[in-house]
Amino acid sequence: MIRIAICDDEKEMSDRTAKLASDFFRRKNLQTTLLQFSGGEELLRYDKPIDILFLDIQMKGPDGMETARKLRERGFKGFLIFITIFKEMVFQSFEVQAYDYLVKPLEEAHFERTMERLYSSMQNACEANLLVRKGSESRMIPFDEIIFCEIIDRKIYLHLVSAEVADFYERIENLENRLDGRFYRCHRSFLINLQHLKGYKDGRAYMTGGTEIPVSRLRAKEFSGVILQYMKEWRP
Repeated sequence: MIRIAICDDEKEMSDRTAKLASDFFRRKNLQTTLLQFSGGEELLRYDKPIDILFLDIQMKGPDGMETARKLRERGFKGFLIFITIFKEMVFQSFEVQAYDYLVKPLEEAHFERTMERLYSSMQNACEANLLVRKGSESRMIPFDEIIFCEIIDRKIYLHLVSAEVADFYERIENLENRLDGRFYRCHRSFLINLQHLKGYKDGRAYMTGGTEIPVSRLRAKEFSGVILQYMKEWRP
């Protein structure tokens, strides 16, 4: 499920953007959730994840640029596409890591080109993210935000850099196959992200945040080699 938000104080423009975005992803056989906001204040009050945001720049109250700055400051990492009547606004869009900008009135061909590029970017981004499904909700969690994974009674607990713990049901063997080479199963109940390994001593892995993870005796023999391999292949 792709979560799309449109923030525009012109309802006709908001509805057109919503339809174009919905039609695009329907052709890709992907489900979407569409949210529409009439201004920056309303959008800033929304505290749930957004994957793609179409944001009008010329709005009353906090304009689109100010709204975008505030969103980025509080950690918004989704794709940001500005909608504007002024082409020169593209230069300011770099300040808030905008993916692209669309000029009003929206041209369908231009919209399609932007969305095709964004779709490719999303596919590439998925390679370094973990898709977590819990009930009817889905979210993408970047690998580098996962400190370690723990399994308790068939449930996976992802311990994140933000101190959040995300839980869902899955076999740890399946999870291991979905992660990349920076993750190592050091114990039957733990997968650690070597990117967040701070030290190792006497069978204990010391992780970001101060957590100590046990390393089983069977894995301890190969652990030093695993760390060296990680440093060779994954460290910049």
